[in-house]
Amino acid sequence: MNPSGAAAASADRYTLYGAPGTGATPVHAALTLIGAQVDVVNVAPWKRKHDRDKLAALNAMQQVPVLVLPSGERMTESAAILVWLADHYPEAGLSPQPGDPGRAQYLRWMSFVSSAIYALYWIRDEPSRLSEDEHAQAEIRDRTAERIATCWQIMDAQMPRGTRYLLGDELGVLDLYVTVVSRWQPRRLRFYREAPRMAEVVRRVDAEPRLTDCWAARFPFTGDWEG
Repeated sequence: MNPSGAAAASADRYTLYGAPGTGATPVHAALTLIGAQVDVVNVAPWKRKHDRDKLAALNAMQQVPVLVLPSGERMTESAAILVWLADHYPEAGLSPQPGDPGRAQYLRWMSFVSSAIYALYWIRDEPSRLSEDEHAQAEIRDRTAERIATCWQIMDAQMPRGTRYLLGDELGVLDLYVTVVSRWQPRRLRFYREAPRMAEVVRRVDAEPRLTDCWAARFPFTGDWEG
């Protein structure tokens, strides 16, 4: 980031709603790399009615993340927020910008992670949303785990080789997105097996010095976090 860009970013203040380890985490990581100020409001709507009620005024889906922009406008949907942030702060170098030859594939894979993988967690995290039968719920968990693994395989097979990060040699929001989502069930050990190319990248992002404090606060590496 150039000095003038850093000054502009640091003057911007955001409010981010979301619990540690949720889809708010890659957003927080992106804001950290950008150098913007962020006030975090911890809400876990799947746990507490109070949090659902709080979110209802911000997001009719009662889901996180919700990002309140410096203008007061609200954004939801993690992929959309990440794309917007990367576009709004081009000096941070977090995505191919409009006109860049890599833009199409970047948008493709941001949407793929969101729609093909992330969306399954609405079912996987609470199978009772689809069935009250315990045996059916167990099958839902198994089948969604296999589907997630298959999607990671498909994505991994189409990532370019010979680059430090997924789409090039610069850390971007797609790398942040995959790094966080790959830690969800069925967790990292399965991800490493299914997506060996991307495994190298997410380990690199895990170890990114600029994100050490962010990870410690918003998705700490404790216990058997890999699975």
